[in-house]
Amino acid sequence: MVARHVSLFPLCLLSSLSRAAIAADDLSRPRTFRKKMPGHTKLQDHSSPLPHTYVGADELPAAFNWRDVDGVSYVTKSLNQHLPQYCGSCWAHAALSVLGDRIKIAQKAGAKSEINLSIQHVLNCGKGVAGSCYGGLSSGTFDFIKNHAGHVAYDTCGSYLGCSSDSDEGFCSHVDTTCREENICRTCETFGKECVEIDFYPNATVAEYGKVGPDVTQIKAEIFARGPVAAAINGHAIHDYRGGVILESGEDKTLTHAISIVGWGKGSDGVEYWIVRNSWGQYWGEMGFFRIETGKNVLGIESDIDWATPGAFSEYNAVQCDENGKGCNGGVTSEFQAKYYVDPSQDIAAVKRRLKAVRK
Repeated sequence: MVARHVSLFPLCLLSSLSRAAIAADDLSRPRTFRKKMPGHTKLQDHSSPLPHTYVGADELPAAFNWRDVDGVSYVTKSLNQHLPQYCGSCWAHAALSVLGDRIKIAQKAGAKSEINLSIQHVLNCGKGVAGSCYGGLSSGTFDFIKNHAGHVAYDTCGSYLGCSSDSDEGFCSHVDTTCREENICRTCETFGKECVEIDFYPNATVAEYGKVGPDVTQIKAEIFARGPVAAAINGHAIHDYRGGVILESGEDKTLTHAISIVGWGKGSDGVEYWIVRNSWGQYWGEMGFFRIETGKNVLGIESDIDWATPGAFSEYNAVQCDENGKGCNGGVTSEFQAKYYVDPSQDIAAVKRRLKAVRK
């Protein structure tokens, strides 16, 4: 089967331009995705020691990849922000992938099920703090979860629609994406039955969030000690990426797209690179990933790095809902038993043991 090329505008355009304005403008001109929402007033919120304060450059391994730690992957599933239709929500995809990864790391290899978080919850309720289909920030997503919503639902509560309340793309004008209980967590019983909200549902919280870098050692220490990080790049430059390591070539470093860094490696030619997850689907790049040279801020990748640590996350439900969503509404919050995240920065000795183990 030959893939038919569809002309898209595959960038996370975090701007307030309307669809008509975008169509009328020069699409080849890079735009910044930097859109800080008015309610995003706390860019960082943390007190724990940052990993680079206790991990030295000489302690870090030559290569490390959360996709392959002793043959086990600790990263969550690849995503595609373009489906079911285009939405400039890369900032949320990057942020929630990072948070989900860190939950998976905390669960360790024996986790019974992978936890993926609801991007649509953030789009429906986080417009004033996190962003919308027309822009936002990964740090705003963490701020929204910690300081405004208090939690984010799992994606089985609300599938990604590629819509926000300010978007009229595709079918968006025909769906309700306002911040209401039924738009955070719902289920639909069967044909001819109304969908109902779920009052108590599995969710995750954010304990701390902040920024790190642009120093490469600082970024590596954060990734090794606590997990993948959200980052930003000039997304225009990777439209036609065909694999391999993207090298410094003088390309514009204007930040237009959010992605997440899951590790680093080194090629046989001695070039060190970041291992990066995109949100354009697995048909793109190296199964949805790409590699880019470290230490030279190629495409701006080292200039704006965000991290977050989970607070608590629902691990199992003590009282089960019925298939139609009944039987758990009006219950108590303890129906979903939480597991509390232990920040590796609170157990530095354990991080040091891991460093020694990977360097053997």
